[in-house]
Amino acid sequence: MSAIAIMNRRQALQTTVLAAGALTGAASLYAPQAQAQAAATAAGGAGGTFVLPPLPYAVDALEPAIDARTMEIHHGKHHAAYVAGLNKAVAEAPSLAGKPVEELLRRLDAVPEAVRGAVRNHGGGHANHALFWQLLRRNNGAGPTGELAAALTRDFGSFSAFQEQFTKAALGVFGSGWAWLTRDGARLRIESTPNQDSPLSHGRIPLLGLDVWEHAYYLKYQNRRADYVTAFYGVINWDFVADRYRQTATA
Repeated sequence: MSAIAIMNRRQALQTTVLAAGALTGAASLYAPQAQAQAAATAAGGAGGTFVLPPLPYAVDALEPAIDARTMEIHHGKHHAAYVAGLNKAVAEAPSLAGKPVEELLRRLDAVPEAVRGAVRNHGGGHANHALFWQLLRRNNGAGPTGELAAALTRDFGSFSAFQEQFTKAALGVFGSGWAWLTRDGARLRIESTPNQDSPLSHGRIPLLGLDVWEHAYYLKYQNRRADYVTAFYGVINWDFVADRYRQTATA
């Protein structure tokens, strides 16, 4: 299935996503993906086929931190291509049918070797981006509160110390990859992954991630990754991150 075909399909499904959300529960860590798959089934699509979840806001909602054109290309082209690649890999390995993307990434050793690389790359790209879109919202300078704020202080010393370490991780990625705040059991940690690798494959739960592939920022920031990272702090949806922190307490 081509990226263009997936985009056309997504547009047809957007009107059913909200209704389908009631069927998904809280089982998946990637709610829009689960909702989109449920919507595809409700609309007569093939069950178990991964689809591109819609953005939860307008493409210009995060201006000026993330410009509309970058958002259009990042979501509608790059993420769509990962979805297409993952569907192709799963179609070649019938034993993977019906498994959620997070399960595939947690158990890469159980994925047939012939498609393991494609599932790692395209499945990781799909899962990482499905989470990334949810993490973004104008925060007007507000930071985390409550349990999450306390956990950040416990594990990093202070919120500002967390920001320093997270920024260092984001700027330290050589080439393409991601910076992450993850849950490792009861503790939080900051780490980075190359390419589209997911912390799920290393037994950890991603709470917050920053895409530092050039396609995520180059149209606006060119080679100024540091400016992009600084702007990112103004569009982190800390309520969503806090919800993930609570919901994954026993995961």
